[in-house]
Amino acid sequence: MGNTDIFEAMANKYDTPERIKIAKIAANAIREYIVNGKDKSAIDFGCGTGLVGMELLDDFNSMMFLDTSQNMLEQINKKISHLNIPNARTICFNFETESNTDMHADYIFMVQVLLHINDIELILSKLYEVLNPGGHLLIVDFDKNEKVASDKVHNGFVQEELMKSMTKIGFKEIKSKTFYSGNKIFINQDASLFILDSKR
Repeated sequence: MGNTDIFEAMANKYDTPERIKIAKIAANAIREYIVNGKDKSAIDFGCGTGLVGMELLDDFNSMMFLDTSQNMLEQINKKISHLNIPNARTICFNFETESNTDMHADYIFMVQVLLHINDIELILSKLYEVLNPGGHLLIVDFDKNEKVASDKVHNGFVQEELMKSMTKIGFKEIKSKTFYSGNKIFINQDASLFILDSKR
């Protein structure tokens, strides 16, 4: 089963109470870094069923939900039409294999997405290009966790190492902090989440 198939299968049973809770916590953490969001466009990158982006719809002028899984995006399209949301749209796109030069945003956030990405620097540099000058990339993900052993995902990140990679790409004013710890939230292990804010 390819990655895409796995995500397709997951979409239908995705919005568990635990995921909804973490999405709210992540959205609240992101909200602290948004400045004048009502005039700004945002991309929920690797949005899944859009739990985080949905929480932040009112904080931005417009929201693009971007994912590689059409099935995940269908879930969001249902939510958008059901709630009659005018300022949101979805796009199915894979930054690892495709390039798109017309896509731009003031804010990009990715929550528990980097973990699934093989070539992290490639994606971060592509996202750098998508950001409008002065725009922000916000990353929420797990701190490095030696107890997690998986060939499917990275076992979290060391914030300083991630900052170094991002500085190399050209990101500025990078700051990060751990903001949440939970039981069994990372492949059944206790783990902590950090948020990193960076600017183009």
